[in-house]
Amino acid sequence: MELITGLSKLKTLVNTSLAFNKDVYDQERLVEMQGIIKDLVTTYSTNLTENEIQRYFSSDVGYVTPKVDIRAVVFNAQGKLLLVQEKSDHTWALPGGWADVGYSPGEIAQKETFEEAGLDVVPKQLLKVVDKAKHDYPQSLEYVYKFFILCQADSEKVSTGIETSDVAFFTEAEVEQLAISVQRNRLADLKVLFAFYRNPWQITQFD
Repeated sequence: MELITGLSKLKTLVNTSLAFNKDVYDQERLVEMQGIIKDLVTTYSTNLTENEIQRYFSSDVGYVTPKVDIRAVVFNAQGKLLLVQEKSDHTWALPGGWADVGYSPGEIAQKETFEEAGLDVVPKQLLKVVDKAKHDYPQSLEYVYKFFILCQADSEKVSTGIETSDVAFFTEAEVEQLAISVQRNRLADLKVLFAFYRNPWQITQFD
């Protein structure tokens, strides 16, 4: 087990225990454990800012569950896949983001695609569910499930959003030449989606 993944699981156990353990002495020990875990994460997570680490440790009170990342899968009539270029690091990803309270997974796919690519879509099918920690993604403090949802667009007229610097449709060969945002979706994920397009009768992949 990777160190950061292990520390993240420890943080989850400690936060959950704090929410339900009423013994004052146990709570003191758990709070002390929180501090130790935070120090270790700060020491070994060199790619995270102090604000990101602080936000991570101040979230997930109560019973801790995985976060959900929704990704919209949109193909045009020529079988090209819609990707957006992130302003933050200039890498390419499927439109998407964290699930918000009050929205269904399909509604999140619709909302994120419109906000990031200027495109109205209708969710059609859940193609893939991924436990991020069990696949070859970069380390993450959050425990994340990723949903890949096939969507149908009403046009191919796209535009950038607040968080995106470019939007385009790509063939599978073109995707292989791009700088892919591996935190959001790996090249392996995108290739699976092209396989779904070629054979839409495949069953949903999960785990």
